Amino acid sequence: MTYCVAMRLDRGMIFVSDSRTNAGVDHISSFRKLQVFQTPGERTLVLQSAGNLATTQSVISLLRRDCQDSEKPNLLNSASLYDVVLLVGQTLREVIKRDGEEFSGTLLLGGQIRGEESRLFQIYSQGNFIEASVDTPYFQIGESKYGKPIIDRVLRYDTPLEQAMQCALISMDSTLASNISVGLPLDVMIYHCDSFDDSRQYHITESHPYFSQIRQLWSRGLHSVFTQLPPLTL
Repeated sequence: MTYCVAMRLDRGMIFVSDSRTNAGVDHISSFRKLQVFQTPGERTLVLQSAGNLATTQSVISLLRRDCQDSEKPNLLNSASLYDVVLLVGQTLREVIKRDGEEFSGTLLLGGQIRGEESRLFQIYSQGNFIEASVDTPYFQIGESKYGKPIIDRVLRYDTPLEQAMQCALISMDSTLASNISVGLPLDVMIYHCDSFDDSRQYHITESHPYFSQIRQLWSRGLHSVFTQLPPLTL
């Protein structure tokens, strides 16, 4: 399984993905689930994936292959993000039709093309999709239930990017603590609106000092607040 979260906010976007694809006593595999497609100064697109690994890897491989052919529609020459999401949905649908309906996958696509605002979409196995809004500024795919409460309590459309990243990381920490099918390392990215810059990508391992610090602080903080609850008076 996996856990990915993406946020589209007024100042930019946040992307966080784990890398575990198979959890078990004898075998744990890691594959990158956050892919960036970039034309400097013109567009930055981020694709996150969950579901059957063969399906999602095939989709990403096809999308990257097509980016080498300027004569056919691809992620780097599509005129709008709406055209991009149509193309990704079509590719996902074709791969599932080819390999069988049981090989499903779900994708998050976010980013910005010059001349448009940043946008964020969730793409389903059928190839259809929904778009994030001011009222619903984030999407999750994979093991979403453990990390959802913290995001719902904290995140707003006008949340600063640094705080939003903290929220996403704590959401991931809650998922890591409760589900063995989600695991480190993490791939994360912060994107500032109109920057068309993909340089703020980070790879977070178990020994990452900042992630370790906020995990410990969050755990201690929860315990401290719990011990301060008033006596039970039902």
